[in-house]
Amino acid sequence: MRFFNRGPVVPVLRFTGPIGMVTPLRPGLALASVAGPIERAFSFSKLPTVAIVVNSPGGSPVQSHLIFRRIRQLAAEKDKRVYVFCEDVAASGGYFLALAGDEIYADPSSVVGSIGVISAGFGLDKFIDRFGIQRRVHSSGKDKGALDPFQPERPEDIARLEDLQRNVHDVFIGVVKERRAGKLKGPEEELFSGTFWSAAKALDYGLIDGLDDLRGKMRALHGDKVRLRAIPLSSGGLLSRFRRLPGFEAARDNGFALGPALADDLISAIEARALWSRFGL
Repeated sequence: MRFFNRGPVVPVLRFTGPIGMVTPLRPGLALASVAGPIERAFSFSKLPTVAIVVNSPGGSPVQSHLIFRRIRQLAAEKDKRVYVFCEDVAASGGYFLALAGDEIYADPSSVVGSIGVISAGFGLDKFIDRFGIQRRVHSSGKDKGALDPFQPERPEDIARLEDLQRNVHDVFIGVVKERRAGKLKGPEEELFSGTFWSAAKALDYGLIDGLDDLRGKMRALHGDKVRLRAIPLSSGGLLSRFRRLPGFEAARDNGFALGPALADDLISAIEARALWSRFGL
């Protein structure tokens, strides 16, 4: 009898980590890696509900938009309603993903927002001058070396970058206005300034629909017998697949062929750490 009374099942997708920051050993969230699980989630259950958990400080605006669009396309095709639950952070690209939800909920301590665009780097031209290092760059096209960190900034390059950022920001703003139509309450200069808020303030501004958790909301919708079934994303990066190959451990112990990949992974980890640290995490 227990077999026939197990209750309805809600598929759950969990998007965790930076978006689009991919190295051989540390895959980020990208449409190529999550498209399959998204499709499985929308075909998994007869219930008209798909739940998504977001815990991301952002990253690539392109991958954020692509994942968002795939979710909305499938929601329309399968006639499903999407519920998004923000955990520690749903900011920048993470909030872009949250906008795929028909309803968005968060924990009272969640960080939400950061509707803006940012580019960051280093200026090393004075450093190499100090040590007498020459930067030799040969290119075809006068702007091919624009924003080279080893060259002084040029005003025209900064103006071009700012124009590009405005275009990307306008896309983000357009999606927010479309998905939160009739719900936004805050002044636009504040909403779209790139700042971020606690969930309570985000609720006041209409960026989310309430303060709730996944299990509580699903029980309220589908009863106490509802079951949550996680739909796993990709199994991991290249390193996890290498571990299953014969001879991997010996190659690793001897330092064979892993140096460049580990260096890329270290850089990716530092960049990811910088993203999370903006939100005090």
